[in-house]
Amino acid sequence: MNEAEEKINALLRPNIRSLRPYSSARDEFEGGDADIFLDANENSLGSPLDTAYNRYPDPRQIALKDVLTRMKNVRQESIFLGNGSDEAIDLLIRAFCEPGTDHVIIMPPSYGMYAVQANIQGAAIRQAPLFPDFSPDISAIRRHTDKHSKLLFLCSPNNPTGNCLPEDFILKVLGDFPGLVVLDEAYADFSGKPSWVSRVEEFSNLVVLQTLSKAWGLAGLRVGMAYSNKYIINVLNKIKYPYNLNSATINLALKALNNETAMQKNVSALLAGRARLEVALPEIRCVREVFSSEANFLLVRVTDADAVYRYLLDRGIVVRNRNRELHCENCLRITVGTEAENERLIDALTDFNLVTTP
Repeated sequence: MNEAEEKINALLRPNIRSLRPYSSARDEFEGGDADIFLDANENSLGSPLDTAYNRYPDPRQIALKDVLTRMKNVRQESIFLGNGSDEAIDLLIRAFCEPGTDHVIIMPPSYGMYAVQANIQGAAIRQAPLFPDFSPDISAIRRHTDKHSKLLFLCSPNNPTGNCLPEDFILKVLGDFPGLVVLDEAYADFSGKPSWVSRVEEFSNLVVLQTLSKAWGLAGLRVGMAYSNKYIINVLNKIKYPYNLNSATINLALKALNNETAMQKNVSALLAGRARLEVALPEIRCVREVFSSEANFLLVRVTDADAVYRYLLDRGIVVRNRNRELHCENCLRITVGTEAENERLIDALTDFNLVTTP
């Protein structure tokens, strides 16, 4: 057992370390020339659908991982695929946090599922809030860190603020933090910055989360990826549901990944839309501040977030009210839409001033 594996084993909950995982029929079948499958109690006559969904999906998702290995230049053993990034978050907390004993550290304002999953598992939550300018406070992280600190969640670009975390900060916590550093890159395709996926072998405690929901536009399929060293990925595969991605999802994801050109075209269009909003929104009277973003959304401070939110809703436009989040007083999180949707938003916000001005 090498140093990296020893470190991961030391962080694991003892019952997970000794767990004998469930072995499905398709786990036991390693592939080959078989064309008669009588091992999994499937319906051999098929289904009412044209596609052969009577067979269980590949529990190892080999075809999908093969594509990702080429796209990300990582080994297949470094990839975990789940039902959205939320599954990986859930599994990491379940594997490494002993209920009532261990804790996670989060940096609010940030993605809410980190805290939700920790609460479900019974893991304590320690907060190291961002500064009011949304920069990270490494001293707060260090104050909250002890031998029971199992997971530190970072989000870059951060949701809902849109800013990326500095590289030197990430390097410092990777060197300092005794547990796993989970870097959520859900919006990384919009930032233009290098992904940390290429460095998962460099740091034994680094886990990088990505998704097909944002840049790839596949939110309805629920495909999330976790990249890390093989010891951490083995843990996630050990405790996941056997068939956590269905066949339709796998096939559609493969089809999308084979058209990276279309994805890049959409990303470019969304970046142009973001630039348009960054110029237009500050000119509107009810807008007080538009925060710099490297994601496909903008955090916008307005005169009265609750009133503006309700007004936009009456106009058929749904945004996210972040008014009650730390440092986000009177802020709305606005996703970049189509060109027509962006113009409707601009017009509605402009009209809000006319309607509400005495």
